[in-house]
Amino acid sequence: MKITYKVVPFVASVNSLQGAETAAQQLESLIGSWAAQGWKYVRMEQVETYIAGSTGCFGLGAQPGRMVAFSMVVFAHEGTSDSGN
Repeated sequence: MKITYKVVPFVASVNSLQGAETAAQQLESLIGSWAAQGWKYVRMEQVETYIAGSTGCFGLGAQPGRMVAFSMVVFAHEGTSDSGN
């Protein structure tokens, strides 16, 4: 059987009156929606990358480079076809 993986970005949207429970509900909803399409939750990964800075116009408005991190949810699907892509 062929295993296909799908990686989906996740960013919780929580205001100052909400907390971890709201973020957890949003993640649960994301996992549930993909599960309904036949995808199995595998894990959550943190992907770090470097974003290059910019020189601006004649040095004005220059921005230094920086590291950023993205949360990614990994799903797997077993099957003989390329379903769900």
